[in-house]
Amino acid sequence: MSAEATNPVSPADAAVTDASVRRRGRARIDLRRLGRAALLGATAGPAPRDRLPDAISHVAEAHRAHHPDADLSVLRRAYVLAESSHRGQFRKSGEPYITHPLAVTLILAELGAETTTLTASLLHDTVEDTEVTLDQVRREFGDEVAYLVDGVTKVEKIDYGAAAEPETFRKMLVATGSDVRVMSIKLADRLHNMRTLGVMRPEKQARIAKVTRDVLIPLAERLGVQALKTELEDLVFAILHPEEYETTRALIAGNPRAGDALDAVAEQVAAVLREAGIGAEVLVRPRHFVSVHRVRLKRGELRGCDFGRLLVLVAEDADCYGVLGELHTCFTPVISEFKDFIAAPKFNLYQSLHTAIAAPDGAVAEVLIRTHRMHKVAEAGVVALGNPHVGQEAAEQQDPVARADDGERVDPTRPGWLSRLLDWQQSAPDPDTFWSSLRADLAEDDEITVFCADGSAPGTISLPAGASCVDAAYARHGEAAHGCLGARVNGRLAPLGTVLGDGDTVQLLLAQDTLSGPSDTVSGPSPEWLDHVRTPAARIAITGWLRAHPETAAPPAPGAPRPQVNVAADRDSGAELHADLDGDEAAAAVRPAGCCTPVPPDEITGFRVRGGSVTVHRARCAAVDAMRRVGRAPVAVRWGDTAQGRVTLVAESFGRPGLLADLTEAIATAGAAVVAANVEPPSEQRVRHTYTLHLPDAAGLPALMRAMRDVPGVYDVSRARRGTPGQRRT
Repeated sequence: MSAEATNPVSPADAAVTDASVRRRGRARIDLRRLGRAALLGATAGPAPRDRLPDAISHVAEAHRAHHPDADLSVLRRAYVLAESSHRGQFRKSGEPYITHPLAVTLILAELGAETTTLTASLLHDTVEDTEVTLDQVRREFGDEVAYLVDGVTKVEKIDYGAAAEPETFRKMLVATGSDVRVMSIKLADRLHNMRTLGVMRPEKQARIAKVTRDVLIPLAERLGVQALKTELEDLVFAILHPEEYETTRALIAGNPRAGDALDAVAEQVAAVLREAGIGAEVLVRPRHFVSVHRVRLKRGELRGCDFGRLLVLVAEDADCYGVLGELHTCFTPVISEFKDFIAAPKFNLYQSLHTAIAAPDGAVAEVLIRTHRMHKVAEAGVVALGNPHVGQEAAEQQDPVARADDGERVDPTRPGWLSRLLDWQQSAPDPDTFWSSLRADLAEDDEITVFCADGSAPGTISLPAGASCVDAAYARHGEAAHGCLGARVNGRLAPLGTVLGDGDTVQLLLAQDTLSGPSDTVSGPSPEWLDHVRTPAARIAITGWLRAHPETAAPPAPGAPRPQVNVAADRDSGAELHADLDGDEAAAAVRPAGCCTPVPPDEITGFRVRGGSVTVHRARCAAVDAMRRVGRAPVAVRWGDTAQGRVTLVAESFGRPGLLADLTEAIATAGAAVVAANVEPPSEQRVRHTYTLHLPDAAGLPALMRAMRDVPGVYDVSRARRGTPGQRRT
């Protein structure tokens, strides 16, 4: 590796951080505390054959803290090979080169990486920068270590700048998808290089920092490695925004006792939990520089509680909700700040309860509640998951399908977003499209989870915030979503362009689910769908289909007539209506309104119209509110003794041969007569039928509507509520 650095965190910053850690306990994995003394020990002479070299004693200590039974002999052998092969090489900072792989390995050891990852980390630069070959690594350390070293070596050859080779980056991500430990090593490698970036020219520092901000920090976020992500953010912040960084640094250094308010709240919380019999560890978690900067921009002047958050660690999942109940009972909660990431984990494996309570002085203290296991995963992400391929070789021998078609391994622990990325990158028509789509995807900070209820296969889909039903369709069904004709969101019909919210339930209506005709009659996506998509997979799939079917992409000519099928309507009602009028007005005509066509026993109200007649509306008709807003006085109306009536129904359906005949047969079987009908031309394989029907007994209306809904292809039947037949309903 050639990228070098000095940590932009000043000694004053380190003093503040160390003081906070000593006073409150180390709730966050603090990778900055790793001393240089352990790394410089690498220059010492070789250790006896059976003794662990002093240079990796700190690595061994950190590793044993997470894996007490780990075999350290392989680490000793890896260090001996790395030290001998890098001997005589120096970094631009003047340090022996071996200090770099040692620092990277120490970072991963602190995060809890397993032995194989640490072995590969010690050797990650040997194949690229020394005479050591990949075959030699494989002979001495096995296929697993060789695989990781080879993956990291390929990643090291990538230029992340403006002239980056997108195809090379695509290959790197494919390798990462096969084993996320490759990217874990790369992120730790970049962190150490960012720490020592000060030896480079300012313009090169800025270039590396920008790429770290645009690509590697989002990847660290998506892999859940918060300890790496937060320090990388601070280092990038110091380089790209030195003035804001200095302001934030001075703000923290100038308020050394700012955390006392949180200390007081922490003591109160701990006392409440002790009294409730809940075993919990309550810690103050100082915010890192970028977090303090964001809070200052959001809230303006900072108070003591704004410089950190409370972290409550418990043993079991159920205890998390017990803590939440006690806090909301004994303190004043800020309900808008509550989030449950335990019931619905974030896309990067993160689980925790977030809430906020009012401190005695009125300040708001944010609280994180999680188990010790959740905390480990929140800090270390995929690194905490260990070797994802343990036991996989035996499984592959029994089930050859366990290995991917191209012979590559498939990481069973890789996050869902990475699986989606690997899926859509195969469909990207060219490297530039892939590169631009990737950067746009990584720029999405928030994700939502929607529940998919399509038939017998419920499940969840993770989508970027702002995603629509179109995105959900392609995430759920792939290219089969070309035949998506509609969706129900939270049980109600919604346009495909509807933006989904976190926790929404979506049911996607596909043409093949309802059409009885051949599949080649199904229309494809509309060009307008591109206005509603946020995910690269959906955009690439839609663009590809439109490119392959140019004849369907052309919009209809402006003003082109849309033929309709019409039958003239009889406005007279079969129902008997009476209005309570006096004198000569009693002879006025009383008739049902055409906008809502009320039938017995609907609740009704009437209004005088021009000519002296009275129009009767359903009580919930939109026209009733409009009449009252303009000051029209209602007229008391009632039904007569006649049970017959006339109603207008709107049937929403998917187009198919014979649908009109089947609907009219269902209407006739129910005993209703068609007075008027309007059938709109198909739009995206959807057809709207509007029928005015005469009912011999209005009480049979619910049964009639059920019979119409049972016709194959019909997905909704409802009463018309406004406008003339064919117009949009409210």
